[in-house]
Amino acid sequence: MSETCVLVLDAEPLPRLDRLAGRARVIHADEQTLAAQLPSADVLLVWDFLSDAVRRAWPGEGPRPRWVHTPSAGVDRLLPELADSPDTVITNARGVFDQPIAEYVLGLVLAMAKDFRGTWELQRQRRWRHRETFRVGGTRATVVGSGPIGREIGRALLALGVGVDLVGRTARDSDPEFGRVHTTEELPRLVAEADWVVCVAPLTAQSAGMFDAAMFARMKPEAHFINVGRGQHVVEDDLVDALLTHRIRGAALDVFAEEPLPAGSRLWDVPGLLISPHMCGDTVGWRDDLTEQFLDNFDRWEAGEPLHNVVDKQLGYVPASR
Repeated sequence: MSETCVLVLDAEPLPRLDRLAGRARVIHADEQTLAAQLPSADVLLVWDFLSDAVRRAWPGEGPRPRWVHTPSAGVDRLLPELADSPDTVITNARGVFDQPIAEYVLGLVLAMAKDFRGTWELQRQRRWRHRETFRVGGTRATVVGSGPIGREIGRALLALGVGVDLVGRTARDSDPEFGRVHTTEELPRLVAEADWVVCVAPLTAQSAGMFDAAMFARMKPEAHFINVGRGQHVVEDDLVDALLTHRIRGAALDVFAEEPLPAGSRLWDVPGLLISPHMCGDTVGWRDDLTEQFLDNFDRWEAGEPLHNVVDKQLGYVPASR
């Protein structure tokens, strides 16, 4: 049996693949050399998971890797091109980012309810100004995305006494934690009742642009919007207008349609908007966690066992049953 060839689409720092020594031949590529090296690879590790290079290179000549792993929760940078390759399995980093992202969202909710930004600014100005802040317990949140990350966010909010409506692709009338899982058809009604609207949905043709002027117009003036899903879920100009006209009270974005966010973007200067650079799931040691997850799955690959976190290429995510 020939030695397995693992091709790594590089990003710094590189993954620590010492466990593959003597078991696989590891080669490296960048965006310029990826297409030429794909035919020789059995496995592709898309370590640079923010790159679109795989989609550009995939339709080329020659064989393609039988397994593609992206160390990210979303797989939108691989589809739809890879969906037409029935012999190629895609896996993702499902499970690694659940708790970190939930903690980040919880921090945003508390920061906005308790006006930490205002407190810091007043401290910077050496001004003593008493204010009243909002109680989080007893408020209501709509969490759009019912996968592991969305559920972990929901659990964190429930622990604060927040009522949670979970929205997913498929309705479920009996959920042990949330009572019911709603469908996106119910989203306009749910956001009208929510104090917090959190988007963590996978990016699909159906979810792109779901938060537009019409959706923001349905929200309460006291509502806050948080996006930790994908930037393409939001029509950014519509969000800017909603904040400038006080249609909603505030928002926080960790993801954007264009990343890095250009210095000339309108978003930087919008009052009530908190911007972070796509970091909500990145805690100390996260790259090591991602490497270990890939290596554990490689053990299964080598043993001929079913892989963990297999993505349904038509849906664009790992179904709950997997």
